[in-house]
Amino acid sequence: MTKAENRAAAKAWHQERMRKRDEGARVADIAADLAELDRLRRYLILGRRAHGADAEKLRSAIDDYVEQLTGDRTALHAKNHKCG
Repeated sequence: MTKAENRAAAKAWHQERMRKRDEGARVADIAADLAELDRLRRYLILGRRAHGADAEKLRSAIDDYVEQLTGDRTALHAKNHKCG
């Protein structure tokens, strides 16, 4: 392997390593955002601090943002709950 080929391979390896690091950081940031949004959504639903249309608008806005982040609007909704 020539010096130029070695430099090109090292550069490609470095770029791939940096891409993976950035991807991991983005995943961690999204997870932190989802945790905070879940906390806020639960506060609005269970804390009953906001009532009526205003609370529904806030929950809808949170769900819209979660859909942009994850592609799933119901990612923060309660799972596996049953009535009756």
